[in-house]
Amino acid sequence: MRSTRIAAVVAGVVMVAGLTACNGGKSDNAGGSGGGSGSHQSPLDAALASLKTASQQVDSKKSAEIDGTQKVGPTTRTMKGAMDWSNGINMTLDITMTGGGPMSSGKPMKALYTPQAMYMNMGMPMGGKNWIKYDYELLAKQGPAGAMMKDALQNNDPGKSVDLLIASGKVKEAGKEDVRGVQATHYTGTVEVAELVKMQSKSLSESDLKALEQQLKQSGATQETIDLWVSSENLLVKKREQMDGRNAMDSTVYYSNYGTKVDVKLPPASDVMTPPGA
Repeated sequence: MRSTRIAAVVAGVVMVAGLTACNGGKSDNAGGSGGGSGSHQSPLDAALASLKTASQQVDSKKSAEIDGTQKVGPTTRTMKGAMDWSNGINMTLDITMTGGGPMSSGKPMKALYTPQAMYMNMGMPMGGKNWIKYDYELLAKQGPAGAMMKDALQNNDPGKSVDLLIASGKVKEAGKEDVRGVQATHYTGTVEVAELVKMQSKSLSESDLKALEQQLKQSGATQETIDLWVSSENLLVKKREQMDGRNAMDSTVYYSNYGTKVDVKLPPASDVMTPPGA
């Protein structure tokens, strides 16, 4: 069904756009900067302090340009666009899928995001209309995975990726590296699936959390490795997430031009349809 295919794209967008859901909030006790380690701090405390500073700095910028790639099995999704998180998530993306499946045409698809819904131009008319609207409330009704996607698409920004690694308490500095010409500190950590689910979707019910955890375990997923690169200005410049399992996922996102203007112009209602069965 076409709506099922679109849901798959939505799932890819959640990961590639860097919308790792985590509603833990910011810490008021952040310290450190740029990955430095104070003599009075353990390596873990120094890493956590630096990441807290980065989270706050990213949050203050309110917008950024993003581009990234996600690989799941034979399918590769490449995305490029810009995101604004000053008042919910507003975002524009060009999405290209290759490597297999009915939507892997290699041609870019347009996607627009508001705090309430996503709009996608599949590159082919559907019922005489060019855009399809996927309401987040409808996503949530499709089950725990849909509820988590709704949570991510509505409430998250690049800073939340940093918050997730902080919340895990399992992070270490992995050295200095060049990221597209920017010197950055590399932080890495691994989170078990059971912990990941709880940290990612705190707005979900306990039963939904257990169901989501079970779905991931059935897919063979046991843990996710998160790598973050933070510049000397305490800004996230790169994120990589790798989840194991039968359909192992590898997602890399780059962030640049913080503070950029993001203009989401929705298509006219007459050119928008809702997927059947949604």
